[in-house]
Amino acid sequence: MTCGAVALLSVVTPVMAAEATETVVVTASPPDPLGNDAFSVVKVTQSQLRAQPQLDAALKQVPGLSLFRRDSSLSANPTTQGVSLRSIAPSGAGRALVTLDGVPQNDPFGNWVIWSSLPAEDLGSAEIVRGAGAGPYGAGALTGVIALDEAHGDGLVAGDAEGGSSGQARIAASGGANIDRFEIFASASASSSHGWIPVDRDQRGPADDALTLDARNASLRIQTYAEADTLISARVGVYHEDRNSGLVNAESSADGVTASLTVAHPESSGDVGWRAQVWLRDVGLTNSSVSIGTDRASTTLTNNQYAVPATGWGGNAALRGEWSWLNWEVGVDARLAEGESRELFSSGLSMRRISGGRSAVEGVYAETAARSDGWLFTLGARVDGWETANGHLTESVAATGVVSKHETYPSRSGTLPTARFGVRRELGNGLYLRGAAYEGFRAPSLNELYRPFRVGQITTLANPALTPENLYGTEIGIGGDHGAFTWDVTAFWNQLHNPISNVTTGTNIQTRENAFDINALGIEAEGRYAINDDFSLTAAFDTVGAHTKVISTTTGLLVNTRPAQAPRWTATGGMEFRPLPQLTLFADFRYESERFADDQNRLPLADATTADARISWALTHSLSIYVYGDNLFNARVASTAAFQPVQGNPSVIVTNFSAPRMVGGGLSFAQ
Repeated sequence: MTCGAVALLSVVTPVMAAEATETVVVTASPPDPLGNDAFSVVKVTQSQLRAQPQLDAALKQVPGLSLFRRDSSLSANPTTQGVSLRSIAPSGAGRALVTLDGVPQNDPFGNWVIWSSLPAEDLGSAEIVRGAGAGPYGAGALTGVIALDEAHGDGLVAGDAEGGSSGQARIAASGGANIDRFEIFASASASSSHGWIPVDRDQRGPADDALTLDARNASLRIQTYAEADTLISARVGVYHEDRNSGLVNAESSADGVTASLTVAHPESSGDVGWRAQVWLRDVGLTNSSVSIGTDRASTTLTNNQYAVPATGWGGNAALRGEWSWLNWEVGVDARLAEGESRELFSSGLSMRRISGGRSAVEGVYAETAARSDGWLFTLGARVDGWETANGHLTESVAATGVVSKHETYPSRSGTLPTARFGVRRELGNGLYLRGAAYEGFRAPSLNELYRPFRVGQITTLANPALTPENLYGTEIGIGGDHGAFTWDVTAFWNQLHNPISNVTTGTNIQTRENAFDINALGIEAEGRYAINDDFSLTAAFDTVGAHTKVISTTTGLLVNTRPAQAPRWTATGGMEFRPLPQLTLFADFRYESERFADDQNRLPLADATTADARISWALTHSLSIYVYGDNLFNARVASTAAFQPVQGNPSVIVTNFSAPRMVGGGLSFAQ
């Protein structure tokens, strides 16, 4: 696993409206929202994305960006791979929207992201916008959006082959060709890991097993031009992964197909631009979970989720233009999902459960941006309708089919207006000041609404009465671009209203509830200093004071607690040094303060610091050989914890740990 040492953070430089309209470049990716310079934005380049074989691990150099737990997608169960920003309240379902060329990548059933389906070799760049999306991003961009763009190129564009400790192996490649009037781009990758046992040796038992991964994916994009600059682009991608989840008989798999068709015409002086896109995602999941016997001597299958078929589909369309000093965009979008979980549960897997339903979110929006004398003003507004329907849960005896429970849930719907406003002032000498206010929402996933489940000793109940969660926020930032030195500091206040959370409602019982507000006051900062062309340094941090406020829960136990898995402090740093033309040295670190594994703050996870390094030697202009070390000092990074019965004591805390030190090497190609 290559290290994430490439300097990652940079302050976004302003793109003036006149420059944007003079350059006619058509891709399947949506153009940047008109007023993004007024918001907290981080752009990640192609080479920076390739600093880690797991995309989520590369992106984690942005402070506050994390999966639900400290595990990366190298070891995390698919259902915990939801991504969130700003350390406000991580969630297995995720509170950030991930798109690839405008197509949502969040799972239509559970809203998590299968990161192994997004190899870095297939990507050209990423733009991370922190704060509620509103405007063109829409539903799901609650704490922000991660907008990925696919790569372009002719011939071999990127390649990687590597191996390392813990049975790490990976091979990946991407490239393109121009055939007659058609541009073709394809990518493929395969990776595997023998993994590690996540529990300490002195707490392990026969029940413990290694976390493993076997993943593969491929994609193909074909595009052409109907006229000189009207693009028609079709893309299809497939993926499959298998995992062992760290306990005997606990396994998962995920697979899916994503297809999209995009037609786009760019705006230019005196000409309105437009874009239309339709997409389809057909995905599946299997997942088995177990209970753990005393002293971790054995496991018992408590749930076999043998099929989770789900389909997501939707589309978007927009018009975009310029009126004198005003840029504008208006559009519509829709996202629909249907799916159900089919599983065996109870003692001896004697019972069968089928649960699921349908959901839909449709919206219209308008976004404007005005620039004058160093000022930028931007305003976006949306109106969305949301709906849940066909909710059902049926439980029956597996052997006979006799139904023991059959519930159907009434359809529910609502309308939500949201908006965002931003202003930026250029102060001269590269300095700028900006401020923003915004509101966004995320509708509950089908998984949260309808599927109860058990993991270990904890049973979590679904809640078909869940309503969308809302985020209200404001922020102010200052920064500068002084050539060699760029920096940005942002102070923000966010309130997450009615967040969907697993709330402890009894002994070993949790219930999904819209239970409380989360108030978060924070500061985030990043900077990059290029001492010369061969030596650069980066540093970034965020600190977020997030606390819950009970509105209505069964137990009232969440007063003045910190949201589960939310650290107070995160800091990152990196170095890139080229002492010789062929030799490049990378190093980086990441620090996270203490967090809690549970909603009641009874299970602390200690702070942790990790350091990675990589040495690369250029054999040719494009081909390099490298060695790497991740978590070089073998830091103990606690990812989760639970009470387990050990030697007659039912309240012993057993902690799981993220990846230990890993070393290896490989060969990479970059066009």
